[in-house]
Amino acid sequence: QVQLVESGGGLVQAGGSLRLSCAASGRTFSITNMGWFRQAPGKEREFVSGITWSGGRTLYSDSVKDRFTISRDNAKNTVYLQMNSLKPEDTAVYYCAADSDSFVLSRLPRIYDYWGQGTQVTVSS
Repeated sequence: QVQLVESGGGLVQAGGSLRLSCAASGRTFSITNMGWFRQAPGKEREFVSGITWSGGRTLYSDSVKDRFTISRDNAKNTVYLQMNSLKPEDTAVYYCAADSDSFVLSRLPRIYDYWGQGTQVTVSS
């Protein structure tokens, strides 16, 4: 089992920045990829960004590309999401997820095996 704990959410004005963290514990050696997803009220959970655990390859959704940056610190078993130039439409609960089966970095929530509890990000206009 892998446990994931997100932190760093909050309220910020449009144009501001936040950095989310996701600390992994447990069987972290089994992790192949990590992802960030978000879910706004009344909407489906959507892919934001992903990173391979070993090689550092990254993937972004078109809506956040050039504004968000994903990174990882393997020594700390932590993945970060630096969010800049935030917009009101970025408001959502952000979830961290870990994949322990696939070596292909995926945008699909169903591929990920473990999920954090989520952290609220609210961007005011």
